[in-house]
Amino acid sequence: MRFSVTIPAFKAGYLAEAVKSVLGQDYDDFELVIVNDCSPEAVEEAVRPFLSDPHVRYYTNASNIGAVDVVDNWNRCLEYSSGEYIICMGDDDRLKPDCLRVLDALISKYPGLAVYHGRTEIIGSDGAVKELLEERPEYENAFEMLYFRWKGRRQFIGDFCFAADRLRASGGFYKLPLAWGSDDISVYRAAVEGGIANTSIPVFQYRIHEKTISSNDNYPVKLNAMLAARDWFAASLSVAVAHNEKENHYLEALREMLDGHFMEYPAFYVRMDVAKNHGKALYWMMHFKESRLGFWRTSKQVLKGLLQ
Repeated sequence: MRFSVTIPAFKAGYLAEAVKSVLGQDYDDFELVIVNDCSPEAVEEAVRPFLSDPHVRYYTNASNIGAVDVVDNWNRCLEYSSGEYIICMGDDDRLKPDCLRVLDALISKYPGLAVYHGRTEIIGSDGAVKELLEERPEYENAFEMLYFRWKGRRQFIGDFCFAADRLRASGGFYKLPLAWGSDDISVYRAAVEGGIANTSIPVFQYRIHEKTISSNDNYPVKLNAMLAARDWFAASLSVAVAHNEKENHYLEALREMLDGHFMEYPAFYVRMDVAKNHGKALYWMMHFKESRLGFWRTSKQVLKGLLQ
């Protein structure tokens, strides 16, 4: 089996559309693994019309893993997969009809890598394309990729195609609460092995709507996740080794950027949490150490939130 396309499913609203986009591929060597996270929504009803398709493998968790621990369901999908390569897409996203064929060609051109990236379109609740994300170089080293990510590139876990055995060998998708930063670490960890190849052809569609997990307002959990990601990257970059001048350029830049990049998040999360709920002002003043901003910077963000 060449590809395992996986859907860790909880939301039912766009699930049938996601499934149709996978089964509508113009490439046949794949399986579709759907894992229902014991959802209260009509996930099984959405999937039932497709269960007779030989590509589909459907599982239901015995109990709900939940949004905070959603990466556990990503890894449950990985456990059930039998393909050489795995894509983990959202239950509201779509693959374009040529996605697997384009990725197969990219893998053939750059064999032996642990991760590949497909260009992405942003779609809305109506399925219409809202934006085409930037084109990337056809090949990048891990430090270069991460540098531009920290400079503002957008990406989502479904953009990426991983060599499944190497993903398993590294411990699977890296777990952070709400999967906040999990894609960055998972992709970087895979790319360190030999870089990443990118296709300029749009093959993946990420849907933004009111139930997208990125819309979750649990700012304390998001803050903890990003600080954990900061610590992971600090440890990893401190021992990383560049193999040529280009890699060294980006590695040194990443080391300089680290704290400036990650400490933007605590300030933003404190400010937004207070802006949405003024009652959180006291919480953050009492937990300023957890934000790592210090008392005065936390106070400043709390005030901004109150005035916002």
